[in-house]
Amino acid sequence: MDLQDVAAIEPTFAAFAQVLDGGLILTPNPLNSRNTELISGLAARLHLPAIYPFHLDSEKGGLLSYGFDTAEQQRGAATYVDRILKGEKPANLPVQAPTKYELVINLKTAKALGLNVSSQMQQRADQLIE
Repeated sequence: MDLQDVAAIEPTFAAFAQVLDGGLILTPNPLNSRNTELISGLAARLHLPAIYPFHLDSEKGGLLSYGFDTAEQQRGAATYVDRILKGEKPANLPVQAPTKYELVINLKTAKALGLNVSSQMQQRADQLIE
């Protein structure tokens, strides 16, 4: 479901909370990014497991995040800016997709939600927040 405004977040999450074994997968978009604390707070209060796109979301209390390494992307962007400032035409630069993805699990949030994160899943994580 694509939410268009902040007022729709709470009723939508409340509806998801009524679904047996329901959960959320949040995509990277401006509404979600601007309202991370509200979203993670509602997910916790409603006992909804949620997957977020950026590691910072897990650091702010989200259960799990899986997404590209933003620092790596920013370094790549800086390289492109340098090349453009040295005279290369932007149209001649290849499009670059992320190459490094990271899985972050917030074990404190998992415990609060009553979820057991398997040792295998923990071993696969790039970072565990305890």
